Amino acid sequence: MVGIEYLLLVAGMGLVTYLPRWFPLFFLSRKPLPRWFIQWLELIPVAILSALVLPDLLVAGDPRQIEWIQPKSLAALPTFLFAAKTRSLGGTVLAGMLFYFLAERFLPS
Repeated sequence: MVGIEYLLLVAGMGLVTYLPRWFPLFFLSRKPLPRWFIQWLELIPVAILSALVLPDLLVAGDPRQIEWIQPKSLAALPTFLFAAKTRSLGGTVLAGMLFYFLAERFLPS
């Protein structure tokens, strides 16, 4: 009985995550979308990534407060510039690791 409940639970979770993605694709794939809407959709991943990353770069401590000078926030700027210039994912990861190492090593804690 427990095995069937888990199977139904996993199937239900899959359905709940699949349907909200399927409906827009099904209904909008047959219609031409306005250019402004397509351009707006292209900005969504950047907005989501910024919303996830920026608070972690600027907020630290307990209680949480804004701290501008911390290794991860100082390493983020040159990493972003490197990524914008090279457009290399692997290089950006390596550069970010290097910048973070240097910031943590040479900044006073």
